[in-house]
This record gives sequence, C-alpha cells and structure tokens, in this order.
Amino acid sequence: MARIGVEESLSDVKDGLMEMGHDVVDLHSEDDTEYCDCCVITGQDKNVMGMSTTSIAGPVINAEGYSAEDVCQMVNQKLNGNE
Repeated sequence: MARIGVEESLSDVKDGLMEMGHDVVDLHSEDDTEYCDCCVITGQDKNVMGMSTTSIAGPVINAEGYSAEDVCQMVNQKLNGNE
C-alpha cells in the first residue's frame, strides 16, 4: 500500500490508515515527507510545520474538522485518483 505521512497528533487517523494496510510515518520535519505518497496535516499550521514550500509531489490533506474515518476515506480517494 501507500506510504502516508501523518502529523503526530492525529493518532486516530494513523490507526485507521494502518488498519487499511498503509505504511504510516510521523511528520516531524520536511525530510519526513520525502518518500510519502500523501500527507495528512492538522490544519493548525497551513504551511506544514512552518515550511513555506511543499516538498511532496502527492496530495496534502487538511484533517481539520473531519473525523478520522472521513480523513482515511479522503486519503484513499486521492490515492485512487478520485478527487
């Protein structure tokens, strides 16, 4: 499955994505996004951990206001090309 970068505070999202078989990595710095197919952020920092440029080619999903289940569905839709 895909490698998904998830901000540390989103433990429910991490658990859900791991149950789906995805490889989940914590996002601590810009370097953590290097090999990710998709990233999930809390939305508290719109610049992804203070970064002003995006270093990931894949989609970045803002989890703010969504349930863990909704975010997991959004990740799968993005990965499958269903925007």
